[in-house]
Amino acid sequence: MAEGEDKSEKTEPPSQRKLDKAREKGDVPKSQEIPAWFILAAGLGVLAAFGPSMGAGLTRELSVFLSQPHELSLDNTGALTLTMAAVMKVLLVMGLAFGAIIAAALAGHFVQHGLIFTTSKLEPKLSKLNPVDGVKRILGPQGWVNFLKGLAKMTLVAIAITIVLWPRQSLLAGLPAVAPGQLLVLFREIAIQLMLAALAVFAIIALADYIFQRQQFYDRNKMSRREIRDEFKESEGDPMVRARLRQIRQERARKRMMAAVPDAAVVITNPTHYAVALKYEQGITAAPVCVAKGVEAVALKIREIAEEHGVPIVEDPPLARALHASVDLDEVIPPEHFAAVAKVIGYVLSLKKRR
Repeated sequence: MAEGEDKSEKTEPPSQRKLDKAREKGDVPKSQEIPAWFILAAGLGVLAAFGPSMGAGLTRELSVFLSQPHELSLDNTGALTLTMAAVMKVLLVMGLAFGAIIAAALAGHFVQHGLIFTTSKLEPKLSKLNPVDGVKRILGPQGWVNFLKGLAKMTLVAIAITIVLWPRQSLLAGLPAVAPGQLLVLFREIAIQLMLAALAVFAIIALADYIFQRQQFYDRNKMSRREIRDEFKESEGDPMVRARLRQIRQERARKRMMAAVPDAAVVITNPTHYAVALKYEQGITAAPVCVAKGVEAVALKIREIAEEHGVPIVEDPPLARALHASVDLDEVIPPEHFAAVAKVIGYVLSLKKRR
């Protein structure tokens, strides 16, 4: 924020350049609830698709510790070998679930802002270690929003769990009498229903939080009119500087134009409002070329220089206006004016011969 400005002055929407700079620094609208929703959805998908096979695999690999304990060799390195073998088998079975959860977490961030590569978030900042700033963050507006969001999340999830489990009170009360083989199946069904209810609740929370975070992002990057002017100056250049450079270029072009007037063959005027200086060298130049032109003060200056250097001046208002409008500097005059200009130059040449 510029010195002397406060948030009340930031009333303009952020420019695309400022949004791009914020993205380069890793500052993008993002909600942590969306990755949480994706993780929950991935867990539900894994449980629904591979739950029975994964449970059977884990049971098969670990049952040896209970069914055949007398055959286990625990002498020397036997315990370590047995433990490592069991851990590797468990990791192999659980690898699919963890892989799906990690992929879901990455997808939850990708759908919000795509791929971002930046190191600015990794730079150490001493301000983050300031306890006063930490207390302000906790007790500030963002802290209260996070607290209310967590409270709403727990409340809605608790309501969803109650809706799912309340009709099954009698079933849950009879769990001690259920056979162990059916217990896992029953737990899987209840878990899927609970996760479906939680998934619906988290979808609402994630959508609301993303909208809130996006609005916070835009409010955080709003600009004041002074910032907009400064950005325009930085990107397009200071208008005063550009005007001065344009003036310098025009003055240099005018000086070069005036320096070419003494070499002109004739100056056609109107008589003071327009002036067009034409250069023509018989046998060398194919057609007359405009070397200087102007109106008002510039026309008077061209006429003055022509008089100083003895360049013939011919008053022909219609031709002067037509040439001024149709030909640029260092260009050959248009063909439709050849005849009129030829008469003027012929007249000038005849005067020179008489002299």
